[in-house]
Amino acid sequence: MTQSAENYPCRIKIQQLLASIGSKQPNESRNIEAVDYDWHLPHFFNSRQTKKLAIFTAKAATLIAEKFGVLCQRSFEVTITSTSEHFAGQFLSQDPGVKAQGPTNYYLPFSAGREDPCGFVSIPPQTAVVWATQLLGDTESKENATRALSSLEATFLFDMASLVIAAISGAGEKCDFRPAADVMMDHLPLQLKGTEEFLKITFGVKKSGSESPSEAHILVFCEKIAPAIGEPSQIAGQLSEKDASAAIQNHIEKIAVPVIAQLACVPVTVEQVINLAVGDILLLDKKIDEPAQLLVAGRTLCRGRCAKSAGCYAIVVTETFFETT
Repeated sequence: MTQSAENYPCRIKIQQLLASIGSKQPNESRNIEAVDYDWHLPHFFNSRQTKKLAIFTAKAATLIAEKFGVLCQRSFEVTITSTSEHFAGQFLSQDPGVKAQGPTNYYLPFSAGREDPCGFVSIPPQTAVVWATQLLGDTESKENATRALSSLEATFLFDMASLVIAAISGAGEKCDFRPAADVMMDHLPLQLKGTEEFLKITFGVKKSGSESPSEAHILVFCEKIAPAIGEPSQIAGQLSEKDASAAIQNHIEKIAVPVIAQLACVPVTVEQVINLAVGDILLLDKKIDEPAQLLVAGRTLCRGRCAKSAGCYAIVVTETFFETT
């Protein structure tokens, strides 16, 4: 505050006061280990659905191994490497198969019934060579592993990718995904705006006893895979009172709301605001060891201490509650 604010101590005294207060270190025993929550990723599935999703993907992996074994007449092992949610825009910027330079992935789109494609199997070039040549008697070579497939090999790749789609259909409830007629490359099989919510399932396939699995991916709209994990879309009139309440809560939980982090609040006069200048110090009405507040619609939702994460300001939540007044 400039020195025209007569009711405030001078800047030097304020700095001395702040230095004195800042010399007191907070109790280290109160430190809390923070877990990052990435707002750049969608959170379509709640914790209950995520547990069902883990069961679904494990069953799909078992079915893929069985179907590959029958087709190739040998034993396979399939493991789920990761399951994650992404906005389509993030996938477009990260997937090497959609970049202009370098090798291009192979894609087999699939749809639910007669609808437009709702997902696809993404197969990196090296995996495509391995899968295709396994049907020709394991003649694959480590040399030129990313070469273009022949027409016959592309047919074999289609057969194996179709089995992946059949496996995810068989792993879920009320789910019937159907593959397109051909494997595609050079561009994604879906027209995306970038805001669509995708589920990405990464899995590894290897012959039993082999050391190096070949990796591939399943990408599908979150809303389309939901029925496969027992979360079907239902008409409200067909739901029981309990189910209707759960459905309403599920929709409410996905509504985006702004969260305001408020460090403190102090009343000042209009004159004091006008006289604010660069370098001025404004004392707040809160001690340095007091928590900040997280506000939603003007109500205090949580309290926590200031922190940083990934180069950004953050709040470590230490207390959660809803104001009743």
